[in-house]
Parts: sequence; structure tokens; C-alpha cells
Amino acid sequence: MANFHVISGASEHPVHPVIRKIGPADLKEALAKGWDDFRTFPTQVIFICLIYPIMGFVLGRMAVGYAVLPLLFPLMAGFALVGPLAAVGLYELSRRREAGLETKWYHVFDVLKSPSIGAIAALGILLMIIFIAWLYTAQGIYESLFGDKAPDSITQFASDVLHTSAGWKLILLGNAAGFLFALVTLIVSAVSFPLLLDKDVGAAVAVETSVRAALKNPVTMALWGIIVAALLVIGSFPFFIGLAIVMPVLGHATWHLYRRVVER
Repeated sequence: MANFHVISGASEHPVHPVIRKIGPADLKEALAKGWDDFRTFPTQVIFICLIYPIMGFVLGRMAVGYAVLPLLFPLMAGFALVGPLAAVGLYELSRRREAGLETKWYHVFDVLKSPSIGAIAALGILLMIIFIAWLYTAQGIYESLFGDKAPDSITQFASDVLHTSAGWKLILLGNAAGFLFALVTLIVSAVSFPLLLDKDVGAAVAVETSVRAALKNPVTMALWGIIVAALLVIGSFPFFIGLAIVMPVLGHATWHLYRRVVER
């Protein structure tokens, strides 16, 4: 019965939320409100999100130290795949502020008290599976072009990628594969996590609602994906430090985007 609740939610007859048609102006407003949330309680948000640049730096050093340098870029790109799960606590802060409730940094842990925590965890596992599949795909593409021998140095790796035909194939195939993984993640998670925080609808309805939102607003949601990717790239430099600002702003903005897309 518990497993059924995770999938279908609390209601015996699941209600499918109404999807609005949105445009670029809605994205602009969502980002503005996300920035406003960030400015309202920046200290606790930065405190929470310091884990992202630290984790990125550790992963980067691990990649270099264990001679898996070709996976450094896929690891960086992986932030876009697991970001929706990592930002659930930020959605909760924006939800509380919007409702006029007391909002402190520790309220991110109120997510654990949510009736939808099982469904949130299930979708989180799905995103982690997508992330791991992306890493295996990236490694497979590299090994198909360069073999299983790791580069001897960063300089050699950069030269192989930028100055050989195999390197250009790696760039094209890697970016094409990364685009597909990012597209699936965007479609599945665009509004699903905020919806689960807002209503106990179950994982199935949350994903279905997110898919309908993408289908009804293909151009706008594609633009949102480009904005997210561009900001994550900017935030990755230097040494992922910028993610301490980019991640919380995007997290808060995603909550407000959900409010623009889904009827209350």
C-alpha cells in the first residue's frame, strides 16, 4: 500500500493539475523572484549551497588524481541532471516565504516531513540513475574513440580533444548525448519536484504533469533549459565557486516557474 501511495498519491482518484501556457516573460519573472528570494535570506542559502562547489572541487580533483580526466566535463555537466533533486530544500524555502510562514535555513529539512517524501525520493533515484547512465555513456564514447588508456596529462588531453579528428567527434557525440540526457531530465523534473512539495499527488502524476507542461510550452521550456545550462556553465568557474549563487537562484526560480505553469 505504501508503494502504491508513492506512485499514485493520497487520493484514490488522482487529480491532474491544469497547465498554463507561458512565455519568456514568465521565465523572466520567475528568475526575478528567485533572485529576490536569494537576497531575502542569502546567508542560510549560501551556507546550504556551499556543498555544491566543494563537491565539484572534490570530484574534479578525484578525476585528475585517478586518471579519469575525460570524465571531468561529464561530472560538471551532471549538475544539471541532479540539480532538481538537490534544490528541493530551496523550493521549500520559497514555498514557506510565499505562504507568509517563518523561514529559516533549517526549514529546508521540513522536506523530510512532507507527505510526498516517498515520491520525492523515488524521483531522486530516477535522476541518479540518469546521471550514472550519462557517466557510463560519456566514458563509452571516449573509449570508443581513444581506447581505454587514460591521457598522461591535462595538456595531452586538451591537445587530443582540440587538435584531432577523434577529439572533434568526441565533442560532437558527447554534446549530442548530453543534450538528450538533459532533455529527458528537463521534461521529467521541470515541475515535478515543486508539485510534490505543494501537493501529495504521487510520482506518476508529478512526472505526467511535468511532461504535459513541456509539451504545452515546448519553446518556453526549451529556453528555460538553455538558461539553466548557461548559468550552470558560468557558475562552474572558477572551481565551481559560482554555483554557490547560481544553484540557489535557479532553485528558487524553479519554484516560481512552477507557480506560473501549474494552476493552483
